[in-house]
Amino acid sequence: MLLIKNGYLIDPQSGRKGIYDILINKDKIVKIASFIMEIDLTEEEREDLQIIYADNMMIAPGLVDVHVHFRDPGFTYKEDIFTGAQAAAKGGFTTIVLMANTKPVVDNLDTLKYVVNRCKKTNIHIWTCATVTKGLQGKDLTDMHSLKEHGAVGFTDDGIPLLDENIVTAAMKNAKELNVPLSFHEENPALISENGINHGKASDYYNIIGSPRAAEIDMIARDLSLAMKLDAPIDIQHISTKEGVELVRQSKFEMMKRKHMTPPAPKLQEELIDLMELEQSERPIISMEISQQLNIHAEATPHHFSLTEDAVIEHGTLAKMNPPLRTEKDRQAIITGLKDNTIDIIATDHAPHSAEEKEKPITEAPSGIIGLETSLALGITNLVKNGPLTYMELLEKMTINPATMYHLDCGYIAEGGPADLVIFNEHSHVISDSASKSDNTPFKGQTLIGEVQYTICNGKIVYQRKES
Repeated sequence: MLLIKNGYLIDPQSGRKGIYDILINKDKIVKIASFIMEIDLTEEEREDLQIIYADNMMIAPGLVDVHVHFRDPGFTYKEDIFTGAQAAAKGGFTTIVLMANTKPVVDNLDTLKYVVNRCKKTNIHIWTCATVTKGLQGKDLTDMHSLKEHGAVGFTDDGIPLLDENIVTAAMKNAKELNVPLSFHEENPALISENGINHGKASDYYNIIGSPRAAEIDMIARDLSLAMKLDAPIDIQHISTKEGVELVRQSKFEMMKRKHMTPPAPKLQEELIDLMELEQSERPIISMEISQQLNIHAEATPHHFSLTEDAVIEHGTLAKMNPPLRTEKDRQAIITGLKDNTIDIIATDHAPHSAEEKEKPITEAPSGIIGLETSLALGITNLVKNGPLTYMELLEKMTINPATMYHLDCGYIAEGGPADLVIFNEHSHVISDSASKSDNTPFKGQTLIGEVQYTICNGKIVYQRKES
């Protein structure tokens, strides 16, 4: 048995917060109380009892990340399922959903079974998506019904946008029938010259054209329009533009209106409104409960709410990603979207690459950064301590919201519920060595607030910070 003493519990699903003890037996939480006495346990339970003293620490549901690349199979020199699981546990994550752009891609049962079987051998919960189209070619749908039956929890061609509207429509109909989310990488390649660098200050610095914001806006508008017609479950991945945030916001409000949910937006217009110009009290808020009932979801990454294109000028390829880092106005719009639940999920898009690949010239190096080990600290530092979110609001987007979208039994703390927890403090620490195989992050060397002390999955300690 495991007893956690005197930690400050935060559970977004129930709204419970305060100092509690938590008793765990095997893989379940059996008791949550203000004070649990060891004397109340049987002699046998006391003999096998492990105690964590969580004074001055916070206890939250194990974090859930639904946008992760572990590069297995095919690119295991960058990451594999086991090293990825170690990085996840170090970051406080107990549940992960993998993307399907491996080699071979997860578009067939053999590859799916390989990934599922590998995931079962780790000490955290790892699920996987399958691709929407065969070979990520955007032409022919995979057998979504069979892939779901054999373990796929969602579908995405992440990394490559779906350009054929008929394919997207057919996939949305299947997703609605199967009750699984479709996750969309929203960049129109016809509008992009060199991806990974924002068309603006950063592209001017490197003397290239880069990726204009219109490439994202165009695809988000199309996919929201189709999803609204079908009421299909979709996830707009790694949103990077203020216009993209507003498109999602207006679509959510329109869907609320159709479903007779309240409160509607106080200012529904055909044009996009700039919420950054409104006073905080005037900005419409979508409750967590209503947001979870809608089929439209959106993600923000920690790097998009923490950095701007200035980071690409400073860090080069270590800050190159798709979609690219953009302007301060875009960053602030993303933070506003997180505050009002337009954006209901924080996901890392953990994308490991080798040092050799990232040392290539800016136009040749691959896009993407690792993110599992810095996600919580970036959220605490930039959204809670230096931003408008409470701990409860931050954690709902890192636990119960992504779990709900994927219909996973995790992301909450309750008696009888899964014993998946993260215990962390508010100490400052410098980002240094990674548990990942890769080290491609612009955050290395930065001082952030919030340090994971323990990660508990299935009632077992799968990560414990070592005293330096």
